[in-house]
Amino acid sequence: MKYVVVSGGVVSGLGKGVTASSIGLILKSCGFRVTAIKIDPYLNIDAGTMSPIEHGEVYVLDDGGEVDLDLGNYERFMDIKLTSENNITTGKVYKQVLEKERKGDYLGKTVQVVPHITDAIQEWIERAARIPVDGQSGPADVCVIELGGTIGDIESMPFINALGQFSYRVGSENFCLIHVSLVPVLNVVGEQKTKPTQHSVRDLRGLGLSPNILACRSTKPLEDNVKAKLSQFCQVPMENVVTLYDCPNIWHIPLLLKEQKAHEAILRVLNLTGVAKEPALEEWSLMAKMSDKLHVPVRIAVVGKYTELLDSYLSIHKALLHASVARRKKLVIDWISASDLEQGSKKENPDAYKAACKLLKGADGILVPGGFGNRGVQGKILAAKYARENRVPYLGICLGMQLAVIEYARTVLGLPDANSTELDPNTKNPCVVFMPEGSKTHMGGTMRLGSRRTYFQAKDSKSAKLYGNRSFVDERHRHRYEVTPAMVPRLESSGLTFPGKDESGQRMEIVELPNHPFYVGAQFHPEYKSRPGKPSPLFLGLIGAACGELDNVLQQSCQETAVSRPQSNGKLERVYLKGAAKKPVSVIYSLCS
Repeated sequence: MKYVVVSGGVVSGLGKGVTASSIGLILKSCGFRVTAIKIDPYLNIDAGTMSPIEHGEVYVLDDGGEVDLDLGNYERFMDIKLTSENNITTGKVYKQVLEKERKGDYLGKTVQVVPHITDAIQEWIERAARIPVDGQSGPADVCVIELGGTIGDIESMPFINALGQFSYRVGSENFCLIHVSLVPVLNVVGEQKTKPTQHSVRDLRGLGLSPNILACRSTKPLEDNVKAKLSQFCQVPMENVVTLYDCPNIWHIPLLLKEQKAHEAILRVLNLTGVAKEPALEEWSLMAKMSDKLHVPVRIAVVGKYTELLDSYLSIHKALLHASVARRKKLVIDWISASDLEQGSKKENPDAYKAACKLLKGADGILVPGGFGNRGVQGKILAAKYARENRVPYLGICLGMQLAVIEYARTVLGLPDANSTELDPNTKNPCVVFMPEGSKTHMGGTMRLGSRRTYFQAKDSKSAKLYGNRSFVDERHRHRYEVTPAMVPRLESSGLTFPGKDESGQRMEIVELPNHPFYVGAQFHPEYKSRPGKPSPLFLGLIGAACGELDNVLQQSCQETAVSRPQSNGKLERVYLKGAAKKPVSVIYSLCS
């Protein structure tokens, strides 16, 4: 097993996750099987109980793991399915060590950070690296490890110590360290400054790790004299100093690394030069360049609770982007704070209320994502009502689905007090109730989590057609509440349909309004399985409806299984597995498959 570690210095938010994802993609395109691990130095067991405003979205894996959003980047770029074992936190490691201590596994020894915590970290890395994540049997060839935080943080010290020991144990030919650092440009002098990176590398070296490659973040490409200076003072070969300068979108980062031959530097360190193929990134390059050239806009209003930090809805954003690129439209997202649509905002902050209403009314489509708690709920309900009454394409996810049901019960069934027991425990008309298997005392890891199966009840629904008229689909979940089964007959008799249910037929997974251009809600989170070139069907439906192309989307989704084959003109030919080749199309349908 070969290991590539990505660390970060100077400041946080430099893009270590995107860098690690891009490295994984390049190595995969060189013919290697790859996996990934994210190390988060916080004491939480996982990201499940953390506020999205503080830490960004909680990403959910197939096995129900609630993890850092960077694992979403790994899955999207490398097209793999990770497990909760691939996210290591300080809380997980200490919990494991303390449980062993309580059982007497250390035979009376004094349990210390070194060697017990550091040994546990190394064992976890080796164990997680061996888990197959690409659908094939056996371990991967290369494991990309991102060390969260910034060099110098006290929380990271045990992990840096463990990685230092680990590099010595596995050998230099199996361990490559890439340090992502900042090379700022001061406006006063306009010069690229290397001192922050020099100091960061000095601190890293003082902790027992020496970088093999420097990945320098800057607003523009590094000048040759700056590269030479970094090479001299950081003791890294000049060809191993690469620039990660600002790009139109993050899909260009793998191409940027390839252009600077970063993959060759990695392969040299890992002694893989003789067995690697030339990186095959033609489809990725085509997609990145096409994305930059799109000019016909599709405007989507996302009405959420955590809009002050856009990373709170990172997977939503990426899923919308995947779908819009597939339909060759330029995505424009209007982020609307749900609270700004409420009557209280109309009185207390009329300017914010008017601006929010203007954005909502100007949208081609409306999306209400998941969330918890009362704040902003009434604004989300108003958004669902506006979309339903004005025939604006609507997609509700998790809470967004539940609120669409509540709004329908209030307005169409004439039940003004219809509500969720999460929001009003004493409501006389509970449309959404707490699931019987949930826990009301423990928050972490107690929801209905991970991949669950949804069975389609009828093939004439839009959602069933979008999924290719399959009998069932597996999607990822994260919720404690569900639509009240006893309320379903009344809702269905008034025109609302539930074309997707769980295996028992009692848990509602998908809701639709048949006489609406596109009004769909999903209890699951389809955004977690959307990939570049392979957009989520429900997001593709929303974008298709928003730009007036839903019929074409449904027709394509219902066609037989096909594969994509590049043609000499740069377009992709759809080759059908059960028939002759049909008309070539220019939309990218398959990528990294």
